[in-house]
Amino acid sequence: MIEILSPLSKGLMQLTAVLSIGLIIAIAFLDTDIKGRVANNVLIKKAKNLSFIWLLSTVFYILVQIAYLLEQPISASFDLTVLRSYLTQTSIGKSYLIQIIGILLILSISFKKILSTYLALLISLVAVVAPVFQSHGSTSGHHGLAIGALVIHVIAISFWVGGLFGLTQLDKAQKLIALPRFSEIALWSAIAVAATGAATAWTRLDSISAWSSKYGAITLLKIFLTITLIGFGALHRRWILKSDLPSVFRLITGEIVVMFSTIFVGSWLSTVSPPDREVVSSPALLVTGLEMPKPPTFTRVLLAYDADGLILGLLIFAVALYIKGVVILSKRGDKWPVGRTIAFALGISAIDFATSGGLGVYSRFAFSNHMLAHMVLGMIAPIGIVLGAPITLALRTLPVGRNEQERGIRGSFIALLHSKVSSFYTHPVVALAIFDGSLFALYFTPLFGNLMQGHSGHFFMTIHFLLAGILFFQVLIGVDPLPRKIPHLVKIIIIFAAMSIHAFFSISVMSASTLLDNGYFALLERPWATDLLADQKLGGSVGWAMGEIPILLALLAVFMQWVKHDKNEASRIDRAADRAAAMGEDDELAQYNQYLAQLNRRDNRE
Repeated sequence: MIEILSPLSKGLMQLTAVLSIGLIIAIAFLDTDIKGRVANNVLIKKAKNLSFIWLLSTVFYILVQIAYLLEQPISASFDLTVLRSYLTQTSIGKSYLIQIIGILLILSISFKKILSTYLALLISLVAVVAPVFQSHGSTSGHHGLAIGALVIHVIAISFWVGGLFGLTQLDKAQKLIALPRFSEIALWSAIAVAATGAATAWTRLDSISAWSSKYGAITLLKIFLTITLIGFGALHRRWILKSDLPSVFRLITGEIVVMFSTIFVGSWLSTVSPPDREVVSSPALLVTGLEMPKPPTFTRVLLAYDADGLILGLLIFAVALYIKGVVILSKRGDKWPVGRTIAFALGISAIDFATSGGLGVYSRFAFSNHMLAHMVLGMIAPIGIVLGAPITLALRTLPVGRNEQERGIRGSFIALLHSKVSSFYTHPVVALAIFDGSLFALYFTPLFGNLMQGHSGHFFMTIHFLLAGILFFQVLIGVDPLPRKIPHLVKIIIIFAAMSIHAFFSISVMSASTLLDNGYFALLERPWATDLLADQKLGGSVGWAMGEIPILLALLAVFMQWVKHDKNEASRIDRAADRAAAMGEDDELAQYNQYLAQLNRRDNRE
């Protein structure tokens, strides 16, 4: 009984999750807002109710899972001690605890403003993918690719299936407005589902015998259902282009049935273990999911590659959006500077090298290589991203409102840029604190060693290093618009402060007499560079050397911007003086002197 109830309860949990996310997507992207406010209270109520059902189904699945693992009746799973132990002491239990907390946050958020809906959508995606990091892919070969592909697969399914369900909850007039936008979302989601599904199958089923297993048979069934869905999507786009909307809506019912079947098949698949492989277990493989590489050389670091599926997927998505933006401008007849595109491409390449490339591979096995990857992610890649001006490109190409009242995606993005949150984080002192202050919080606490233990920890550190670097260099040398104008003198002071703090951090790492990794690198039993403390000191030296150079380049860039700004300001004043002279008026300096003279005469009278 429990064996049957386990996949069914998991399928119910995943289905309610996708439907809940679908309603949030409908509120955020498909339905029209009124000046940034959500007017569809019925849709909000449905989203809240479904989120509550998602919470209940998650709790029910946890109870079933405990009963399945302990081989006991479900009633015995209500023991608070057992529940607490499962949710706080097991990896999979912690992931479901994160999901429960995420759902509770969604229930507490008001959906009245469109920006709060975007926040709820982000939290819901984090909640739904949290258990994925503990799936079978986490113990299979090609660890990074398997986990990343699964995460993207779940997110794409949520947008595709959930978005279609959300579309059906709109009234007829709103459906007609939302259908073209959903078609665009469905196209991107279908591509992601197909690509990540193929990647996942490749990491788990690498032989004919593997495909003939139970896991392979269920995978084939899921592939068939996915191909059917892609066929539905192709018909949708064809009929939308022909404006044959009645045919589109008639097809939606059958598509939803197939989608729900696909979700339950996927849930069934996640409860079945992949075929066993003949893998020689080693400490490095157990801890990192990778075999211990040979001692690093320039050639090995340059040529090694192990795809981090999640980061790689995000980079591909970012590049696709950037290219699409440039193409849109080109079709309008506008030119986008080639230098910005090159800078963005170099930044993306640096991120890939530091995560999936040889540098990313060796960063998991030696502190010095980890620090080198950290510097690339936090110091070098952000400069390329910032100089690529992605925010400016987005502001020029994002969709505007579909009617006069709707703020639209572009309007919401502008509102976010000018919000108090954006103003707070782009304050130079805050950006400096995040950029340099977080180094001490990460490396001089047990946090670093804990994050190194799993793929989710690696992902968190990668995103933090990258976003902190982008924020810092955006404030200093960015060409994109910011909520506030920062004087060049303040920028220079911030740069000198960053150099001092970063040097102090590097010296602290070099001077440390104990290991900072909480025993992580010792677990790997590395046959090369066996002196872990010496390797850690080397990492501190790398951080000092590589950290100072980009900051010095930023200092030079700020100085050049200052000179250019003063030159432009002088030219503006000269042009204003010339215009005033041509019209027989005083220039700005003469007007200012007259103003001072008037103040002096008034003081004398008093």
